Amino acid sequence: MNSEQQRARAVFSTEDFSLLREAVAHYLNEVRDQPASIKFAHLYHRLGRVAPSGRS
Repeated sequence: MNSEQQRARAVFSTEDFSLLREAVAHYLNEVRDQPASIKFAHLYHRLGRVAPSGRS
């Protein structure tokens, strides 16, 4: 066993975050009148900070 700690590998790529953000945006339309929508809106914005889309 190697005594040096190995660096953790990324689970998601930048493209994955863009896809997740798109999926959350679609789901936001489905739950817009439900209390959980605010949590998904926050998730959508956090995903945008990780992998901003080129859209404004």
